[in-house]
Order: sequence, then C-alpha cells, then structure tokens
Amino acid sequence: MNTDVVYVASARERRRIADLIDELNADQLGTPSLCEGWTVRTVAAHLVAATTPSKLSFVGELLRHRGDAHATNDTIARRIAAEPAGEIATRLRRNADSRFAPPFVGARGPLTDVLVHGGDMRLPLGLPHAPDPAHVRPALEFVTTGRPVGFVPRGRLRGLRLVATDLDWTWGDGAAIEGRGIDLLMAACGRHVVLANLTGPGAAVLQDRLSPPNPA
Repeated sequence: MNTDVVYVASARERRRIADLIDELNADQLGTPSLCEGWTVRTVAAHLVAATTPSKLSFVGELLRHRGDAHATNDTIARRIAAEPAGEIATRLRRNADSRFAPPFVGARGPLTDVLVHGGDMRLPLGLPHAPDPAHVRPALEFVTTGRPVGFVPRGRLRGLRLVATDLDWTWGDGAAIEGRGIDLLMAACGRHVVLANLTGPGAAVLQDRLSPPNPA
C-alpha cells in the first residue's frame, strides 16, 4: 500500500482519539484501559509520546531503567498523562500528521498502534470501536506479513487463517477465524476481550495462545 495513504489513515485515527478525549469526563479518563496498569488517559498520553518522540528523553529514561524499554515507555506516558486532558487532546491533534516510524517497523506500525490503542480506550468505556475498514487493512497486513515486533509474538498466528468479514481480505492457512478486521487485529495483538466477536475453529486456538496481561 502507498505509504502516504497509511500516514493519512494514522492522522485521521489520531484526530478521532483527540476528539474522544475532549468528550470524556474525569471518571471516564481514569477508567482502566485494556492495557495492564494504564488508564484511558495514560493510553492517550502514550499516543502523544509516539507522535513526538524525543531521542534524548527516551535514552535518558532508558538508562535510568537499565535498558527496560517497557518501563521507559510507561514513565514517559505517565509524565504526559499528568497534563490537563485538553492539552493531551490538543497535542495529539497538533501532531496527528507525524510521520515518525520506529526503525524496521515502517509506517504501518504506528497505524497499528493507534488502531489497537483506540480499542484499548473505547471498549472498557462501552463505546463502539469501528474504525474505517480501509484503515484496518494495512494494519492487518503488517501484523501478518510485516515485522510486527512488539505487536505479535512469533508463532501466535501460525496455522491460522484470518478472514475479515468486512473486508475482501484473507490471510494464512489452517483453522479459520472470522470477524471484523479490527477484531482480528486486536485479537492478534493479544486483546482477549474481542475474542467473543470472532467465530471459527481458529478462535479457540488463538485464545489458548494469548497470555495476559495485554501489552501496552
């Protein structure tokens, strides 16, 4: 897929999340997300950090945390989460067009990140998570044929066939799993809660392979 199209999709999904943050009250922002240990507000802050990466800040935190990237990301996200919610939304909206992508991951990685985290925020609040299926397609292609380091552990999708019922998209051979593209994406990335939305013999296989907690 054209890289420009992927970046445009990421920008639109970031703006949707900025709009969501503006609509939530304090209790909703403090609701635990699907990411273990993070509230809805912290997930939003993480997405802000992803659009404005600071090598100096990240390296400094990484050294303080003895090379633990997860702890480093957690610290940075919590620092941004301390800002007013309106500022978090403003920063996310202002930097929505960011084209930063981690080395070796490419443009589809940040798109996958914002799509999955959008569900991490909305689903615990009882809100629908229905991104444009056209935005979901490149993310599905990324987690199945790209280099989804940090998203999908090696072997999780082995022997499974993913069938997106809202897209003309199928991948893999073996036990089939059918459902909306976004539910397939979130399940592939370890989100147990969407498994109830999927059908087919492969759904039980994937369920057995998922290990809580959900990664951030």
